[in-house]
Amino acid sequence: MPPVRLALVPGEPAGVGPELCVRLAQQPHGHQLTVFADPRSLRAAAEALSLPLTIVAPGQSVHRAGELAVVEIPSATVPVFGEPDPDNAPAVIGALLKAAEGCLRGDFDGLVTGPVHKAAINEGGIAYTGTTELLAQQAGRDVVMMLANDIVRVALVTTHLPLRAVADAITPLSVERTLRVTHAALHRDFGIADPVVAVLGLNPHAGEGGHLGGEEIEVIEPVLAALRAEGMQLVGPLPADTAFLPGKLRGFDAVVAMYHDQGLPVLKYSGFEQAVNLTLGLPYPRVAVDHGTALDLAGRGLANPSSLIAAVDTCARIATLRMRRA
Repeated sequence: MPPVRLALVPGEPAGVGPELCVRLAQQPHGHQLTVFADPRSLRAAAEALSLPLTIVAPGQSVHRAGELAVVEIPSATVPVFGEPDPDNAPAVIGALLKAAEGCLRGDFDGLVTGPVHKAAINEGGIAYTGTTELLAQQAGRDVVMMLANDIVRVALVTTHLPLRAVADAITPLSVERTLRVTHAALHRDFGIADPVVAVLGLNPHAGEGGHLGGEEIEVIEPVLAALRAEGMQLVGPLPADTAFLPGKLRGFDAVVAMYHDQGLPVLKYSGFEQAVNLTLGLPYPRVAVDHGTALDLAGRGLANPSSLIAAVDTCARIATLRMRRA
């Protein structure tokens, strides 16, 4: 098959995203990468790291270490490492949307994204809760956030909500939607013929038979019963404090957690550097790094590129599987 065509967005230009892209360009990867960014941030990163960088036009073949094909998305101000500028928020969001538009048109086979600075974007006058939500709105799709590494895959029913709001957001519709999207993605994007999915309860001890909360009995269990009747292999609702024991995890292809900090701390503890963030349910594969902008490290050559490398490899693998099945 021809090389996989991936759109790559570094994210916040004052963070570690640009230098991670420059470091990625030094390594052979076999994919056709196109970066959507301000070339000034990439050149500044290359200079700070004393690494070679040659920027070429989009669509031009890249053969040598240090070459990057770039679609120019100019920032309002020249990025300064460690100092996010809200005036650059439109460029950050514009790069994400333009790269995703290319994926929707079929110009690219997948999208890889670096870390963004939410506060800077909101301070720049753009209401923003996360890239997952941004891309879902653009594509008009129901999506699910999944984080994954070589140990475990964790999908979320709710994402960026205050803890007070989580219980009200656990509804039959939200649980069913998450399970359907996750199950379909495990089959389509990971090649698992008959996935086994563990489903966590919301409350301690999965509600303790109703003594510690009724969401398991009233909401989660009826949804699981209905989907099992359709043939899905669903285990739960399980207590979150024991579901991630290694012996149990070996029997699951993914874990569905009810909220952000129920499942993700375990995943990040099990292998943070190799973890990636996937948006399930989009018409194209989207994979992001699983770390923030690391402003304190930006421009110092200390940022670990492992998550970006894993994100590119994961996105390419999913895109290849989709193309073979098309």
